[in-house]
Amino acid sequence: MTRRLVYLLHSGQLFGTERMALATLQALRGRFEGWLVAPPGPVHEAARAAGVHAVELHHGWQLPLVLGRLLAGDRHAAVLATGVAQSLWTALLQALLRGGGAHLHAVHGGTDERLSYGRKRLLAALPVRFVAVSPFVRERLVAHGVPAGRIEVVHNFLAAEPPARRAPFAAPGAARGVRRVVMLSRLDRIKRVGLLFDALDATPALAALRFDLYGSGEEAAALAERARRHPNVRLHGFVPDAARALAGADLLLHTCPEEPFGLVVLEAFAAGVPVLVPNSGGAGDLVRHGVDGWHFTANSPIALAQRLLQLHDAEPALLDALARGGRRALAERFDPQRQTHRYLQLAAAPR
Repeated sequence: MTRRLVYLLHSGQLFGTERMALATLQALRGRFEGWLVAPPGPVHEAARAAGVHAVELHHGWQLPLVLGRLLAGDRHAAVLATGVAQSLWTALLQALLRGGGAHLHAVHGGTDERLSYGRKRLLAALPVRFVAVSPFVRERLVAHGVPAGRIEVVHNFLAAEPPARRAPFAAPGAARGVRRVVMLSRLDRIKRVGLLFDALDATPALAALRFDLYGSGEEAAALAERARRHPNVRLHGFVPDAARALAGADLLLHTCPEEPFGLVVLEAFAAGVPVLVPNSGGAGDLVRHGVDGWHFTANSPIALAQRLLQLHDAEPALLDALARGGRRALAERFDPQRQTHRYLQLAAAPR
């Protein structure tokens, strides 16, 4: 019988964490029977479309009942949790059922330092291994007391080809430099999307660039008000297939200085679009300045504006070289087979 792999999510949305959960379960299909357990939301429809078993949790008290049933049906099932309470229940139920499956705790990061990293030390005494999606996440866990020897870094990866690719910058008739900039981001405070408007307010020359922002969040109304002063900025709101917009862009801009990873950066790599990110956080680790993207000084609107103006006049050959660097990064550092193999090793190991 194929062993089960149960992936426990604290959100039913379809952002980076949920998409990576589905990608992981799909990648391990054949070696494990994938089960996704999460609150209601679009991730369930996506799971069913991908052929992954999905269970909706409408109340918190349902978690131990659902998880207990899944573990009772396969005492050697592996569990990949994302929340502290989920791992506490996993440890208890595995002990009661004398289960021998792996217990992993995936740390994708989040918007709150205490909740995203600080509370993870409560699990240090349990038989659990932590999976960090980037060296940055690993550093934050260690800083909050999680033993370094219990943490494995397994990068995010792309499970499918991009919906479309950008034409080369040096193609006949193509305009020189960066003209259209795209942002794909939640509009929450930690994402620092307002930094773009700070740069626009301070640097009128940026009016020569067009900015398209895709996403929703707590700052949507405030950013829309600021955008009224800048006709070259358009907020599109949440668009399910916003990644398709990358192929029509000249640059992906990411402004979060504490991003745990930045899956959208990999999507830009795949689409052949250069990227500009802060020189900090997981995105800063992901992008090698001058090789597969550019950095700007985190939280500095002046540094951001200066870099955007430089890219406005960049030679097509330079932009194409960075796009090729992104594709090499996907094939080497973020190779799906390599990351999947690491998950397979961890999930197959006995507890």
